[in-house]
Amino acid sequence: MTRHRLVALLLLAGGGTAFPAAQRAPAPAAVNLPPEAVSLACAPNLTVEPPPTPLRITGAQDSDIRRIFAPGDLVTVNAGTDNGIDVGQQYYTRRAAPLEKRAISRDNPATIRTSGWIRIYAVDRTMSLATIVHACDSIELDDYLEPFVLPEFRSTSATSSLPQRGNYGRVVTGNDNRTAFGRGDFFIVDRGSDHGVTVGSRFVVYRDHQRRERLLLQRSGDGPNDGRSRNFLFDLGEAVAVAVRPDSSTLRVTLSRDAFAVGDWVALRR
Repeated sequence: MTRHRLVALLLLAGGGTAFPAAQRAPAPAAVNLPPEAVSLACAPNLTVEPPPTPLRITGAQDSDIRRIFAPGDLVTVNAGTDNGIDVGQQYYTRRAAPLEKRAISRDNPATIRTSGWIRIYAVDRTMSLATIVHACDSIELDDYLEPFVLPEFRSTSATSSLPQRGNYGRVVTGNDNRTAFGRGDFFIVDRGSDHGVTVGSRFVVYRDHQRRERLLLQRSGDGPNDGRSRNFLFDLGEAVAVAVRPDSSTLRVTLSRDAFAVGDWVALRR
């Protein structure tokens, strides 16, 4: 689609009136979703396989070349009516960030960052224009699209049960490979439905001071811990599962006595 045809679509969508703001999207409307649902929609996921990315953000309806977009911008999508795209459809915009700069695999998983979601505003056979409904972060050129589905939100029980011992998981990563987390933040652990986790499952987060001391000694070149230090696991706080996959889950921090960090332990409350 040429720029002239895109402008024509905008004129049709706007009732045929040419005006300077025609290159901008309509004023963003309020997102009429509970704050918990918006927060969950922006939460990170984990993948060990490259996600399918046939639908992508390819640019903007702008006179300058841009790579970053926000509410109020019009963005172009590389598909149209020939691909089943229609006005009013909504899509998440996402991108994958592997732990290391190499191919995504089981030993190099990637965090799936949800940058926001868009609504199709005008369509042609092979391309579309979309408005940005909500931005979790900056929406970027080449972000890929997935159909928008409202996330499931469950309230958690206030009753406490003992954490399961002997079956600890680990804090793996967060959005954009973050390594530290506080109350309200989301992070990913290496326990999922294959380990009995369901949406709403509660976890206790622990730190092993002995393991951390051993790692610090190894990094400083002083050799491994000689075993003189013996400590109980330190209870850092609690988290709840908000999205569950077979071998990993996304958790939200509900109680934090100190910052959680990658490598800390998690134990599922039974």
